[in-house]
Amino acid sequence: MNNIIIQTVSRLLIPFIQLFALYVIVHGDSGPGGGFQGGVILGASFILYAIVFGAKAGRERVSRKMSDILSSVGVLIYGGVGLCCMVAGGAYLEYNVLPFGDRHLASHYGIFGIEVGVGVTVAAVMVTIFFEMSRRDREETTDGRAAGEARADD
Repeated sequence: MNNIIIQTVSRLLIPFIQLFALYVIVHGDSGPGGGFQGGVILGASFILYAIVFGAKAGRERVSRKMSDILSSVGVLIYGGVGLCCMVAGGAYLEYNVLPFGDRHLASHYGIFGIEVGVGVTVAAVMVTIFFEMSRRDREETTDGRAAGEARADD
């Protein structure tokens, strides 16, 4: 689809969509939203790009390797915050024991780390699912069979 109006509007809006996604992730501990919601918005912005400009251009922006790495990094951030809480003498994800001086500040930074980890993972997984599903659609033949699949009467 080469619609110049859709491409131009998308090119202008995608940075604002991504900025809003980061806002939702960062302010997840003090307002509505958080890592999951912000991650969905961020992932949707990359999916919008791939829909408007094509899957090949989308994969140039976020490669398979990058989405796999980001999925893992997000989980590692989440788990790392929990482990830091345990090393500091608390329970898993007991943020107020983190060594940031003030208990309120420690809790804030702990939740912030969790929100970032969840946001990164959700965005990367959404992009991965989109590209895997679109790849599967391209591999299907015109009669609905998967590539390489034989019919019963063949």
